[in-house]
Amino acid sequence: MDFEKIIDRKQTDSVKWDTIEETFNHPDVLPMWIADMDFDSPIPIKEALRRVIDEEILGYSFPGNSLLEAIIEWQKDYHDMRIEENDILFSPGVLSSIAVTIASLTEPGDSILIHDPVYPPFYSMCEKNNRHIFRSSLILSEGRYEMNFKDMESQFKKKNIKLFILSNPHNPGGRVWSKEELIRLTDLCIKYGVILISDEIHSDLVYHENTCVSPVTLNESYKNWIVTLHSATKTFNIAGVKASFMIVFNEMLKNKIIKVQEETELGVINTFGMRATEAAFSNSREWHKVLLSKLESNRRIVIDYFDKNLPNISYMNPESTYLFWFNASSLEINPSELRGTFADIGKVGLNDGISYGPNGGPYMRLNFAVPEPILIEGLNRIKSVFDHFSK
Repeated sequence: MDFEKIIDRKQTDSVKWDTIEETFNHPDVLPMWIADMDFDSPIPIKEALRRVIDEEILGYSFPGNSLLEAIIEWQKDYHDMRIEENDILFSPGVLSSIAVTIASLTEPGDSILIHDPVYPPFYSMCEKNNRHIFRSSLILSEGRYEMNFKDMESQFKKKNIKLFILSNPHNPGGRVWSKEELIRLTDLCIKYGVILISDEIHSDLVYHENTCVSPVTLNESYKNWIVTLHSATKTFNIAGVKASFMIVFNEMLKNKIIKVQEETELGVINTFGMRATEAAFSNSREWHKVLLSKLESNRRIVIDYFDKNLPNISYMNPESTYLFWFNASSLEINPSELRGTFADIGKVGLNDGISYGPNGGPYMRLNFAVPEPILIEGLNRIKSVFDHFSK
């Protein structure tokens, strides 16, 4: 578990490292954007995948009892969620799950609500499935986001919203929603007949002073209204194995989802995804513990760096995730040009806030899940951009 080991990921068909020139128009940009980590994946997972190869024949496989039990135990131990085998529906990825829930629980032309800013595919999945998308702007209060419940209720009521997609914890702001907020949100959904989709792919990456709560655990009646999305891929740095799962208690919702999965073959995951997920949840808990300690350290490095070297730049102290959301409005640059500016001047590749919605316009997103020398280099490159415009 050497989290300071620098791994050369170039020429591995890595989206993060091998699309630099295409994405940022510069071959020498340091990529600190897309949400995967530059850390070695857990040994138990790699050993499990090697055992698959040793089996010699890569034939058809199915999710075995040991995989289901690993998921059940993880959800119980880390999220206080009691589930049974038939509550689990597999999916190639969380985005596939979002697409399936949209297709199965709404009709073309129906209205879906998302937050602003929020993970961009929430919008694109709705758009590609011919749904009307509405946004509710999050409120910035004391350096962190809060939900605008008054606005959300107004939109639920006036726009006949059928589905609300929640990022829990929030990407990109790193906010861990409180029990009180989640209760208020779910009660509003029930009041207006809105199905709540809770994307919890980042819920295992929460810092010690916070607790991520799944809304489905807060009230027995909530189980009829919530579909929970989860995966081991973000937590254990195995996004390439393409495996996730949905937790659905309501039989009517479950049957609708299964129907679309059967029509599209989106209820199947591959052998490597099955074995990797089982090894992650069953045998990689110590790696997860050390990872959180490393991310805590990196988070402190980023915050201390901004406080010391960029004291006038506001940011959000992430309560979860390895994503740092900072405000670049002082550069007085059009939000659509910020990503190019950081790439051109600082040679650093970041996610631009405008892609997360209009409310994210002045922000940039930094992925700090990297060895410390790379992190310091990236922070220096970010500083060079602000220094350039302060001359």
